[in-house]
Amino acid sequence: MTYRGRFAPSPSGFLHFGSLLAATASYLQARKNNGEWWLRIEDIDPPREVEGASEQIIKTLKDYGFNWDNLSYQSQRLELYQDYTDTLLNADMAYYCGCSRKEISLINKDTNHLPNFYSGTCSDGLHGKIARSVRVRILSPEVLIDDAIQGRQILSLSRTYGDFIIKRADGLFSYQLAVAIDDSLQGMTQIVRGFDLHESSFLQSYIQQLLKMYQPDYAHIPIAVNHQGKKLCKQHAAKDIATESPQNVLWHALHCLQQSPPEQLKSQSLAQFWDWSIKNWDLHKIQGIQSVISPI
Repeated sequence: MTYRGRFAPSPSGFLHFGSLLAATASYLQARKNNGEWWLRIEDIDPPREVEGASEQIIKTLKDYGFNWDNLSYQSQRLELYQDYTDTLLNADMAYYCGCSRKEISLINKDTNHLPNFYSGTCSDGLHGKIARSVRVRILSPEVLIDDAIQGRQILSLSRTYGDFIIKRADGLFSYQLAVAIDDSLQGMTQIVRGFDLHESSFLQSYIQQLLKMYQPDYAHIPIAVNHQGKKLCKQHAAKDIATESPQNVLWHALHCLQQSPPEQLKSQSLAQFWDWSIKNWDLHKIQGIQSVISPI
């Protein structure tokens, strides 16, 4: 099977250094394996989207020398997500839930569960409540993932999350459902992304198991954090990456990914930069690392 990887940004903002790390690692892993690299814009949460972000992300990636084999938008696949939601509902592997966040929070406060844990109040019926969201049933006690960077990991969804949402109260499909379906149907062989999403892999893998879909492998790279140890993101005022001197920014990305790039790469052409990077890429050099301090 031909290697196929992807980079799947959300247009909730422009690209920052943390996003670039994921794009770079996934791109190099795909090209090193003579495989395809797909770009997928995950635009299924309009309230969080920034106007023009999708176009700017694509432009920035082009300016940085990324070349993709396919471009897709999740917003064009909503009927597909509904079909799979109906499949789960019809098989009683999912159900309608009428609980509000406030109700769930109060229950969890009394039972000392994590804030997002769901105890299954509506699992046997709405009991007079109005349906708000759709939740998938946890029918398997544990999910196991062999991560190419972080090693073998097991998570109990029944203790950590409980039955989780696949379609929200506002009618939008959850990130977990959409990504699980797309990664499988688009034939991704390995998902290379930040360690901040490693728990999502268990949820997505579980959905694929329920639907008897193809499941990709995973490799979670270290995330970029600031000097206070907080992940680079818009909530923590992460800066957009510079549009000038892409080789310099990419050099820092390679350095954070422990690839020991030579200084002269900063002054070489983008073609020369990527040629060296692909030839010398080694995923094992970031084995077990979960975070790195961002130099930018």
